[in-house]
Amino acid sequence: MQTSSVIDNTHITIRSLSKKFGDVQLFNDFNLDIPKGKIISIFGPNGCGKSTLINMMSGIQDFNSGEILFGGKTLQNTRIGYVFQNYREAVFPWLTALENLYYPLKFLKLTQAEKKSKVEKIISSFDIKFDLNSYPYQLSGGQQQSISIMRALIVDPEVLFLDEPFSALDYEMTLFMREQLQKIFIERQTTTLLVSHDLEDAVYLADKVLLLTRKPTQVAAFLDYFAPRPRTVDVLSSEEFMKVKTQSLNIFLAQVNNV
Repeated sequence: MQTSSVIDNTHITIRSLSKKFGDVQLFNDFNLDIPKGKIISIFGPNGCGKSTLINMMSGIQDFNSGEILFGGKTLQNTRIGYVFQNYREAVFPWLTALENLYYPLKFLKLTQAEKKSKVEKIISSFDIKFDLNSYPYQLSGGQQQSISIMRALIVDPEVLFLDEPFSALDYEMTLFMREQLQKIFIERQTTTLLVSHDLEDAVYLADKVLLLTRKPTQVAAFLDYFAPRPRTVDVLSSEEFMKVKTQSLNIFLAQVNNV
């Protein structure tokens, strides 16, 4: 494990990013390089702007100044996927699960056969066992979040954003969704940014853990975690996992306590 100051194979470049909410300066001259094909977990004190950061990157929120590029391209020329924290609001309740999966494909120039192929592929990847003709209210929370994640991935995004995707799930379903996400990541190697308030999730899933300071927010540390995939729960008691988690916790506490 090591702290990286220089990242090769940069995918996302953030330069001089600033964001204010009223008189509160949340980000000021924020700079970051994010590598391609890695899972980046974002962790930091409450109110430091974890979700705001990915919302600015994904275009959900604007920013006051600065630049964000994806492989040298603007957001408008980059295909992204976004999984929201509240799956109940993310899926369309008036559409079946299957119709939810088809929905984003209507914006792509694909034949009906190509759309069907994409849907069948993503269903196969997730090994879905429940009835996709069900409406969201007929599905469990984990099933709804599965649909939300599948819908984000079906457009083959270059970058995937996940805003606390497990926060509304019980621990059993969280373990299941961790494995699902890992499986998809191994298959696709999509650059992924994961916001989490759970340090175990943040380290377990990450190739790199991005630790943020209190506002005005800067990078406190960017830690590597090299455990091979697929990772199992055995990793949670490994020396390397505990090392990265402990270092992350110490950096986090230093920020919380203003050390």
